[in-house]
Amino acid sequence: MAAVAFHFDYRSPYSYLAMTQIGDLDLTLHPFDVIDVMKRVGNTPTTITCKVKGQYANADLGRWAGRYGVPLNPNPKMREIEGRRLLRATLAVPDGPERRKAAEALFKAMWGEPAPLGSPEEIAALLSSAGVAGSADLADRMDGDDLEALLEAANAVAAEKGVFGSPSFFLGDTMFFGNDRLEFLREALAEAGAVAA
Repeated sequence: MAAVAFHFDYRSPYSYLAMTQIGDLDLTLHPFDVIDVMKRVGNTPTTITCKVKGQYANADLGRWAGRYGVPLNPNPKMREIEGRRLLRATLAVPDGPERRKAAEALFKAMWGEPAPLGSPEEIAALLSSAGVAGSADLADRMDGDDLEALLEAANAVAAEKGVFGSPSFFLGDTMFFGNDRLEFLREALAEAGAVAA
């Protein structure tokens, strides 16, 4: 059975909520710039542009955090954090256990237990404290052209697959959008396992 592809952006609180619930799912992690991909596919971030929807989303996020029993404390420096830098830093970490540790630490610092993320040094220090291998020289690498090119490629792949927001999960070609679709994803995984057996 192929791993589930998880496409996410740290600026998405629903992606944070999803990350807290993935448990032992076999995932490949695909950070992407949600704003860039939205533009590519003609979507609009309405929770930002529509005041009443934004107010609703804030209440909804609180309900989900309560349901999951996880903290929801948005980083007070959110507007000063360069989202693409977090994504590039994640792409610098090989996919697998180390990238998962990095993603968990960065989501937690953005939405659960705020930590400084304003500079490459702060990001590298956070990942180092989370035990992410290879983070010692990350501060010097995360703003490099090679990682920016990887992020652009990730955005292109996400758009080609039909991603229009974050979080998006794929089992084969089937997409499941949102933290509230994880139950459907698990059902599909169970069905696929039953067919394979």
